[in-house]
Amino acid sequence: MVENRARAAIIHSQRITGLTPDVIAELVAEIGPLWHERHQSGLASRPRRRAVGAGAKHKLVFVDRLLATLVHLRHGATHDVLACWFSVDRSTITRAIGEVRPLLGERGCTITAGLRLRTLAEVIDYLGMEGRTGIIDGTEIRVRRPAAGRKDREKFISGKNKQNAVKSMVVTDAEGRLLFCSPAEPASCADITHARKLGLVKLLADGPAVEILADAGYQGLGAQTGGRVVTPPHRKFKKNPPEWYEEMHERQRKAHSSRRIRVEHGIGHLKNWRSLARHHGRREHISVTIQAVAGLLSHQQAATASGTRT
Repeated sequence: MVENRARAAIIHSQRITGLTPDVIAELVAEIGPLWHERHQSGLASRPRRRAVGAGAKHKLVFVDRLLATLVHLRHGATHDVLACWFSVDRSTITRAIGEVRPLLGERGCTITAGLRLRTLAEVIDYLGMEGRTGIIDGTEIRVRRPAAGRKDREKFISGKNKQNAVKSMVVTDAEGRLLFCSPAEPASCADITHARKLGLVKLLADGPAVEILADAGYQGLGAQTGGRVVTPPHRKFKKNPPEWYEEMHERQRKAHSSRRIRVEHGIGHLKNWRSLARHHGRREHISVTIQAVAGLLSHQQAATASGTRT
């Protein structure tokens, strides 16, 4: 494990973890007991020849496990590098990340100290209660190409980027704060199809009156939700449009784009975490990674908005 001085240097450097020391302290206080409880239940759930707690003790304490996971998510550091850094075996780092990352993914997106959003239904209810505007957009994350001969190998190929990727739908408010990141779907799935699979149409039709801004990839949802999903205006003249129409269409398009740009900023902050710029791990883990990073980033945004300082 790392020495106390090295651990303190990691915690106090936001460049390394992407989080302030206050947020890391809150994570330790929140996730530490959950990790310990799951670890103890795992020990007690199988037949044992010795009492629980006997045998060798952990070389990597929970704080170091959390820091190793944060560094891995933030910079995409390999398990071998982290093992050398924390002076443990590579398998220890792999096990630590596999235990901590799901706990981070289950936290949801933090809005305030006492409010978290974990599902799309909770996001729609929150926007309706607060009278806020939501913005949605899809983002793609490159993944490893499936092995040759695997069934449905081509479904990960993105029609836009022509690369193997997965897609997630991101929801922010009008200020660009993250509210929700959906589980990943293969990139061949269209944005509007992904939104329908998540139940967005039913939630908006049966829920509170909420305005949702979206790009042209979601055109068609407005008619299905009673106009609650607002997309860029259609171009009515395909050939030889009048000059006045071109000016009006461009003005409307820019007005919509200037309101919707905040979700692009939110996605940009997500992609600053190297594990989402390109995912080198197993494709089965990408959904947990997306939700873990979104939860961490939203927690940092909420702490900054509330005036928390290092």
